[in-house]
Amino acid sequence: MISIAYDPIYAHPLPEGHRFPMLKYELIPEQLLHEGSIDKEQLFAPQLCSEEVLLLTHDQEYLNKLEQQTLSASEQRKIGFPQSPLLTRRERIITQGTIDCCYRAIRSGCALNVAGGTHHAFRDRGEGFCLLNDMAVAANHLLLQQVAKQVLIIDLDVHQGNGTASIFENEPRVFTFSMHGGHNYPFHKERSDLDIPLSDGTDDETYLGILADTLPRLIDTVQPDFVFYLSGVDILDTDKFGKLKLSLAGCKQRDAFVFETLHRHRIPVTIAMGGGYSPDVRTIVEAHCNTFRLAKDIFG
Repeated sequence: MISIAYDPIYAHPLPEGHRFPMLKYELIPEQLLHEGSIDKEQLFAPQLCSEEVLLLTHDQEYLNKLEQQTLSASEQRKIGFPQSPLLTRRERIITQGTIDCCYRAIRSGCALNVAGGTHHAFRDRGEGFCLLNDMAVAANHLLLQQVAKQVLIIDLDVHQGNGTASIFENEPRVFTFSMHGGHNYPFHKERSDLDIPLSDGTDDETYLGILADTLPRLIDTVQPDFVFYLSGVDILDTDKFGKLKLSLAGCKQRDAFVFETLHRHRIPVTIAMGGGYSPDVRTIVEAHCNTFRLAKDIFG
């Protein structure tokens, strides 16, 4: 039975202009429960990630700024949110949720975090609505605890995982793979171990063909014993910022291919939702719910 990390703080109200993107975190579990795809026993609420674990990835000075609320105006603009104790707490809970998912995935093959995928957070700063890099923190934790020896991060959000790429630039035990819009944020890209920049207007057939050609070869080459998958749905043709042209069905096929490949190789995977900015929140929720439905169907 798959486990799902969720805490009501994921969807806590933010200043005007930022509430809509957060609403999905509340609606996703509600929809899955309503339709019977999951039951309440599968949901668990993470605790705060400890500073000791965060320091495996992030600088002490940066963490002090987050805790003491001393980020400069410029630093807050780069993040995109005004600083608040609640926002810092939320990110620490999300990060612990991703760590907890790892141990649950090792037992069941797969676990999902309703939030997470904060791949724009660097070691010493936040960017793009990301304060702490949950997958980077979790990967470093697994390596330190010798739970994993070789990690693969599959980042299929429409935006490059620049913070993740930077953090693991000199870490051979973590392979970073980002397939993203080539003409999208961040406009200065970092270097992942494998970057595949996509042209504006990339459609289902092209996208899925590239993924089908790439992922199996990566598994054979990297030979990971643990995978993180960032399943952003901002690749949809309805997304306000994505610039790609994937249909809802194409997005679902993407997730199915990733899950079937990992299941066939018996590699445990932790999944985080990442971005999604279609004007109709129902489209975002449906696309993310497809990820959960497929995980249940494939991993059981």
